[in-house]
Amino acid sequence: MSPAEIPTVCRFCPGQCGMVLTVEEGRAISIRGDKQHPMSKGYACIKGLQGAYALNAPDRILRPLKRNPSGSFDEIDLEQALDEISQKMATIMGEDGSQSIATFKGTQAYMHAPLAEIIRNWMTAIDSPSLFSTMTIDQSAKLVAMERLGVWAGDRHHMLESDVLMIVGGNPLVSIAVIGVTPFNMTLQLKAAKARGMKLIVVDPRKTETAKIADIHLQVRPGQDPALFAGLIREVLHKGWEDRNFCTDYVSGLEEMRAAVEGFTVDVVQQRTGVPANLIKAAARMFALESKRGFATTGTGPSMAPHSNLSEHLIQCLNIICGRFNREGEAVQGAGLIRPRQFVAEVIPPQRTWERGHKSRVRGFGMLFGEMMSATLPEEILTPGKGRIRALVVTGGNPAVALPDQKKTVAALRALDLLVAVEPYMTATAKLAHYILPPLLQYEREDFLFGPDFEFFNPAPFQQYVTAAVPPPPGSQLIEDWRVFFELAKRLGKQIVFVGEPLDMARTPTTEELLRRVIAGGPLSIDELRKHPRGQFIDVPVAVVGKGRIAPDLRFQIAPADVTAGLSDVLAEDTQVSTRFNFLLVSRRIREVMNTVGMNFPGSRERVPYNPAFLHPKDIATLGLAPGDKVEIHSDNGAIEAIVEEDPSVSRGVVSMTHCFGGLPGDEMPYEEIGSCTSLLVSVDRDYEEINAMPRMSAIPVEVIPLRSTSIRSGQGAACGALYSDSAEVT
Repeated sequence: MSPAEIPTVCRFCPGQCGMVLTVEEGRAISIRGDKQHPMSKGYACIKGLQGAYALNAPDRILRPLKRNPSGSFDEIDLEQALDEISQKMATIMGEDGSQSIATFKGTQAYMHAPLAEIIRNWMTAIDSPSLFSTMTIDQSAKLVAMERLGVWAGDRHHMLESDVLMIVGGNPLVSIAVIGVTPFNMTLQLKAAKARGMKLIVVDPRKTETAKIADIHLQVRPGQDPALFAGLIREVLHKGWEDRNFCTDYVSGLEEMRAAVEGFTVDVVQQRTGVPANLIKAAARMFALESKRGFATTGTGPSMAPHSNLSEHLIQCLNIICGRFNREGEAVQGAGLIRPRQFVAEVIPPQRTWERGHKSRVRGFGMLFGEMMSATLPEEILTPGKGRIRALVVTGGNPAVALPDQKKTVAALRALDLLVAVEPYMTATAKLAHYILPPLLQYEREDFLFGPDFEFFNPAPFQQYVTAAVPPPPGSQLIEDWRVFFELAKRLGKQIVFVGEPLDMARTPTTEELLRRVIAGGPLSIDELRKHPRGQFIDVPVAVVGKGRIAPDLRFQIAPADVTAGLSDVLAEDTQVSTRFNFLLVSRRIREVMNTVGMNFPGSRERVPYNPAFLHPKDIATLGLAPGDKVEIHSDNGAIEAIVEEDPSVSRGVVSMTHCFGGLPGDEMPYEEIGSCTSLLVSVDRDYEEINAMPRMSAIPVEVIPLRSTSIRSGQGAACGALYSDSAEVT
């Protein structure tokens, strides 16, 4: 039988690139970017191009595993594993209540529509508030800003129709996904936008791949985003470049904000941020005066740095005072096909939901969008008392290396009575689990191009039904990830309500049945989508913003007391550099991995066997080092090993490293084989945000100490440096 070529979609990240999987006798033998895909047009990154390897990897776990008394694992029948897990959960709930059962939803859990939906349903079914995810440890400042400022019900401008785009702490030419930026074939999209005249402003402490094509690059000192944006807002208000009509109708607190930013003159901001005053003025002019459509959007940079909630508030405040929103009668890009949205020209006022409802046992934090704060998870496990988390199900993530404060996180995971990892490989988290349930992978299951949680990334009325391209490996006993939660609920006698309707708990549904429920009531038809294996543009009316209301209680609140107090605190801060911790460590995105996805792929490991510490060449020379030399990097919370590499795009005084490398504390694998876990440098219970417990995960003060006895001057070090070229992976 000749090989079959099957159009499909990569779901390693929100880029959702069209792929062609070559299958022979039920086995994937190769994969390439699909040049015929209407959206991605052949683009594929190095991660996606290893999709066939991911299916056939020799280290893939193919049957459920149970930890034995010696600490190693034995195979166990799937049904028996589910029986034992549910029995242990029932015992824990009987002793300590349902709050003691928790779930951690990692990034990959957002990439499968039924799973993303059923996890919340599972938590509701067992009546537990203990839902944690990467959402509250990644960019939760966005949620805080929405809840504290308010939201425009007509949606904001989109890149496809903007005169200007400001990207703060994001690098979409590498990371692909930045909210408001079309993710398909990012290089092509940004080039096309600039070719039609869109101006690009990038705010980043490194001259990233995206910053290199910017019209203005504001190379801000790490952690000084609040000062920069206070200065930009001051410049706009002083010059009268705000949208006065919009502010009159929809904004409260304009004069209070004007007073709060008064001390952030361009000279003060230049001193604080390292950004020349002329560039601050030019960026304000380009954004507010010379452009009428366009917006500022953020990546993880400001969300992980100090004062992250204040930073996001000010960045969105810049959008608000400049009125960067769709108005009545205007068309909206990306109205949604799975969950169609209605748009009206009015403000949804601030909600501040964290101030009411369930509160954490530790430090009293509230919830954001139905989730607890992930930075509190270790303490929720380790702190004695009624309701202590004793059982945790992890799906789509690897918290043992991804969560901050690794030593405390790992100690907490070890202290659990029950840790279940839904995981295809023996990750750091899986090594600590009591049970490992191996799931079907993306080309073995059905799905949509974008599920409900990521549909906002797609501006076009386009959808694709992705069928299973290959069967599970022979002899395997895999479980679809969503089914884990269905089966546990069934065994515990709980009812799952899925998309508003109860499931028949006596019969396991198919994935297609769940997907049909996900799109019920909308314009999509699975039967029709099946006729279009590369996706289909759906004939739906263009969404238009309807007439809204103008009322005193329907206004953005841009200067609440906690924000103006935060601005005063920032202005009064001592910015003198520590004599010991005189570098600031920031996180660095790379194409080869997304968090821990790709760490075991040979194509990634050949290019990135470890995570170097990139420094400016002059800093390397000042330290008496050369590229390839080993160092120790110390914070006030921990220390890691690293190999330094030159990068002139990094600001002086900055260390740039990729997160999620390394193994468990105490693992003996050499740094050159696995890298170091930067979360060892971070504390979860110091230097955190008051509302969302977000710790300082970037702009971390560190000391770089040479280790002169060892050096790597070629080979692996050179390979690591080579991957940061500007070329996109295109097949």
